[in-house]
Amino acid sequence: MVDHAIQLCSVSRRYGSGDSAVTALDQVSLCFPVGTFTAVMGPSGSGKSSLLQCAAGLDRPTSGSVTLGGVELTKLTETRLTLLRRERIGFVFQTFNLLPALTAEQNVALPLRLAGRRPSRAGVREALRQVGLGDRARHRPHEMSGGQQQRVALARALITRPAVLFADEPTGALDSCTSREVLGLLRGMVDRDGQTIVMVTHDPVAASHADRVVFLVDGRVNGELVAASADNIAARMTELEAVPC
Repeated sequence: MVDHAIQLCSVSRRYGSGDSAVTALDQVSLCFPVGTFTAVMGPSGSGKSSLLQCAAGLDRPTSGSVTLGGVELTKLTETRLTLLRRERIGFVFQTFNLLPALTAEQNVALPLRLAGRRPSRAGVREALRQVGLGDRARHRPHEMSGGQQQRVALARALITRPAVLFADEPTGALDSCTSREVLGLLRGMVDRDGQTIVMVTHDPVAASHADRVVFLVDGRVNGELVAASADNIAARMTELEAVPC
């Protein structure tokens, strides 16, 4: 039996009510196996961000269920859901969201402090070393490049050893060379450490680093590609964007 890190069963998310209601997700069922890298793509307004937010417990579905490691998120209280996110889910965003007054090691240690845990300095330094920043522990964000700041954000997301790492356009603010470095890090985390990663992206090159690419259109799953090249992914996106409304 395949071990799934995240399962979505008939998940719908609607915003508003009556005639003005908008359906962002429409009966989406997906599984994300442990130790795999999945990219989520689709045209603008297809529901990518809503999917990530519901899967990560940042937003509650209107209907359906989301299960993380056997725990159904939709049944948790807000307090329990917050604790679960802190302990079992990591987040990386396009904007690095580092605190400018803190050093790299202080930014990395922050999730542990917020969870009431005493961070190990050796553990924090090891997390930075794993993303290639062992010599930047005492530098503040303004003293680092965008790529280095995103690496700090990655180390911060991984310091709690999350079951799933969610990445929302993690290379959107980076140049192509730095993007490849960050994507190589993500790929290595899957291959070397068995990390589960779900990444929303609009970039076929970024998506080609994933094991599979899931496509959304109008809030519904519209197929997937496995071990696809950037050219094949781009061609599929062109087809989806050409479909008339």
